[in-house]
Amino acid sequence: MTIEKKAYRAAIVHSIADPAEVAVQASYEYFEDGLMIVENGKICAVGHARDLLATLGSDVEVLTYKDALITAGFIDTHIHLPQTGLVGSYGEQLLDWLNTYVFPAESQFSDPAHAAEVSDIFIKELLRNGTTTALVFGSRHKESVDAFFTAAEKLNLRMIAGKVMMDRNAPDYLVDTAESSYVDSKALIERWHGKGRLHYAVTPRFAPTSTPQQLALAGKLLTEYPDLYMQTHISENLKEIEWVKALFPERKHYLDVYDHFKLLGERSVFAHGVHLCDQECERLAQTGSAIAFCPTSNLFLGSGLFNLPMAERHKVNVGLGTDIGAGTSFSMLQTLNEAYKVMQLQGARLSPFKSLYLATLGGARALRLEDRIGNLHAGTEADFVILDFNATPLLSYRMKQATSLEERLFVLMTLGDDRTVSETYSAGALVHKR
Repeated sequence: MTIEKKAYRAAIVHSIADPAEVAVQASYEYFEDGLMIVENGKICAVGHARDLLATLGSDVEVLTYKDALITAGFIDTHIHLPQTGLVGSYGEQLLDWLNTYVFPAESQFSDPAHAAEVSDIFIKELLRNGTTTALVFGSRHKESVDAFFTAAEKLNLRMIAGKVMMDRNAPDYLVDTAESSYVDSKALIERWHGKGRLHYAVTPRFAPTSTPQQLALAGKLLTEYPDLYMQTHISENLKEIEWVKALFPERKHYLDVYDHFKLLGERSVFAHGVHLCDQECERLAQTGSAIAFCPTSNLFLGSGLFNLPMAERHKVNVGLGTDIGAGTSFSMLQTLNEAYKVMQLQGARLSPFKSLYLATLGGARALRLEDRIGNLHAGTEADFVILDFNATPLLSYRMKQATSLEERLFVLMTLGDDRTVSETYSAGALVHKR
């Protein structure tokens, strides 16, 4: 096997712990003049350039980036492939949004050519924005997941996706059945789960669009394949919560519906959680389940403000989600910009180091992948991004006023977007160059 070794020199920062659980300065590592050495797709060392340069052989190429910052690739814990073409659609809240925009768009994904075309655009957008791993909803068609995984496999990306399970309360042209959703999901699991860097997620859209039979079969898949993921939505919108109460009157709260069907667990990610109660947070923490915080879409659809301090109090794992297409940007930097505002509206603070955590290590922990991605420790997969301090004239000017790492990070997260990402690497391979 040929040894491929390269080194990357720039300012380097990565999250190593949750700032809510340790002193802020113990939550990250920073090397002002840093060096990261990558060998065969994995990071083999990261530290001060002055210490590591001497360890390199003369044959190792060193790529140097001026006025730039290297950090771990971003991790998006909630996003919809079929909604790529409806980003920025006007004027609805959640339930009307689904009927007006989402369901008609998703109906097109029975066509493999359409699914392949959108998958290509979708993955390019992720990588252009520095996102190297995402937890992705397909449509209810197997074709959507086949197309997405085919495109992701070509680039050796670490991605997680699943076919939507939806057998009621949706247009006739878009529903499956409890049995067909089980059979189709099983076929996709056998074809894709664990292939290269790909994982499968059992994906009931949300409780109102699945019968009890379908939810039971979703739970059955999780027992048959113990290392699968599970993704769904919870407590996004007040009308949705009332609807769940009417459909499942025997359950004590929204989360209890999923709990009853054995859908909670260490690889279960619940999108939104805007209106959770303490009891639900406690149960999420007990089962090791995670929440995907989606600030942009929660504001765009008028759903409400996620209570991050409550989730922290209960020690619930939280990742960040763009929630394309109710979210209006693939950029995790722009998503953090909105997250900061969501906290401000609740009289809470979101520090730049907590933001870095949410976009990288927090997402990896939510997905139980922190031993592989989300940080730059030796031995992890070389998924990383290079952020350009001079990406725009305003960013460049503002950075010259910044006097600390904290301020620079905050400026990146408020003024940064896809233009800020100069290069994206997956398993050591360059997958996007601006």
